[in-house]
Formats: sequence, structure tokens, C-alpha cells
Amino acid sequence: MSDHAETFGSRPFGSTGLTVGALGLGSSFGLPAKEVERAFDRGINFFLWGSLRKRDFGRGLRTLAQDHREDIAIAVQSYTRMASLMEWSVDRALSFLKTDYVDVLTLAWWNGAPPPRIVDEALRLREKGKARTIMISCHHRPSFEGFVADRAYDALMLRYNAAHPGAEREIFPHLDVEANLALRGGRRPGVVAFTSTRWGTLLDPQYLPEGEARPRSSDCYRFSLSDPHVDVCLAGPSDASQLDEALEALDAGPLDAAELAWMRRVGAHVRAATETRRRLSPVDMLDRLVSLSPCAPKQLSA
Repeated sequence: MSDHAETFGSRPFGSTGLTVGALGLGSSFGLPAKEVERAFDRGINFFLWGSLRKRDFGRGLRTLAQDHREDIAIAVQSYTRMASLMEWSVDRALSFLKTDYVDVLTLAWWNGAPPPRIVDEALRLREKGKARTIMISCHHRPSFEGFVADRAYDALMLRYNAAHPGAEREIFPHLDVEANLALRGGRRPGVVAFTSTRWGTLLDPQYLPEGEARPRSSDCYRFSLSDPHVDVCLAGPSDASQLDEALEALDAGPLDAAELAWMRRVGAHVRAATETRRRLSPVDMLDRLVSLSPCAPKQLSA
């Protein structure tokens, strides 16, 4: 377990050697360049150049990379199921951001163990110095037991919010098992939490239980960060006011017992009010088509 339970300040990103702020920013929502730079001034230094690489966000990140490269952590995602395309995707990011390496290469949306060809290619890029660390992103919580024990993965990216708190039962305990860490040479993986607002449904009045206060996005970020296993909580502000709201989480710190209980009540109600039959994403369908992928439909979780 990490030692940052009582603060939302800078902390080690597992045993990767990186130091990160508690909040990270994703590129997909179009935060302007000047706000990306302002976020850095307020202590945010983890940036995910992710699914949608918005150019203005990238311009701000490029400026930070030029002036503060050793002080920021740049993460990129690769959704490829073809190993031969992974380096091309990383090189595109490096070219646009004008940097020689990314700090975190994320193997995105693997709802089971990636095939060796994918892992080997990521390890090759790490050995070449184009990526310092490798992170695995997954929605299927039982798969994380294997990821935690696998030294190929320096970090884990997982869904964790008040409506989906299952990581507390199915993932975080594995991080406290000495035998698992021994398989990794004692190196704890970094942990990134995403979808803290559950795609906005935790903020939507139509799904809230009667008589309960409406959470703000900062409350959702605080919920995720209040678990000491979480190193970074991703936020997706699109403008200055949303960034200000996210930054309030850093100022407020961990939720107290009453606030945690409130968020859990809200989360359980929102989950029940919005639960529908799971639909396969395009990535899931691609997994079905790629014959060498072990991500069979039976492995996918709700």
C-alpha cells in the first residue's frame, strides 16, 4: 500500500521512479493549451495523451515538455491488436510532442492477458528507451491478479468510482500481498483510476437518490483518491471552470467517513438506476475478430 493516505500532494508512482501529482489530465476533452500549462503550475504533472489527441491540449503539453520535461509524466495509449503498429503510434506522439520518450506506454482496453506479441513489442520499446514504463488498462477486475504479479507491467489503469467500487475487493488486496510483490522483485505497480464520475452519471440529478446532496466532480475525484492504493486519478476538464473544479479536490483532500458513506449511497443508487445490459465496444468486437487474442467474450465483465 502507498503511504499517501492523508494527502493529495505529490507521491511516488508505485516503484517506477516517477513522482506524480494526485490528479492527472486526459487529452480527450479539449482543455486549451494555456489551461494545461496552468494545471502544471498548480501541481498536476501526469498527462494522458490518450484516446482523442486534441491538438490544443497537445500544444500545451508540448510546451511543458520543452521547458519541464523531467518534471512531467507523459502517458500515451495504444489500442492496437497488431504489434507492428505500436511503434508507429508511439512515434507519432513523440513527433507531435517533440520529445524523445514517453514516461508511460499504456496497453489499452485489454479485458484479459494481452498476447505475447503485444507485450513483447511494448517491452522492446521500453528497452529502446521510447517508453520508460508500461501500463495495462483493463475493465475486467479478475484479470488484475495476474497483472499485479507480472513484472512486465509497471503500472495499472483501472475503473474505480463510487458506483463501481469493486476494485476495493478484487484488485487492491492483491497489491498488499507480499508474494505478489516478490514476483515483481518487490516493485509495487503504480495505480491510475479513471471514470471517477462514471461518465457523468454520478453528477446527473435524474439518477440521484431522493434527499441526497448532488456530488460535484471534485467529490468524485476525492472518492477515488481517498483510497491509498490510488496514485493518480484522471480528470477530463474541457475548460478553465472545469479545471478549477478538479483542482478543488487537491485543496480539499481525502473524504471523511461521513462523506465516504454519502458517496457510497449515491454511487449504489446511480449504479442501480442506470444498469443496462452491457454492450460490446468496438475494441471488444475487434478482440473477437483477432484470432490470437485471448480476450474471449466470457472474460468481459460488466
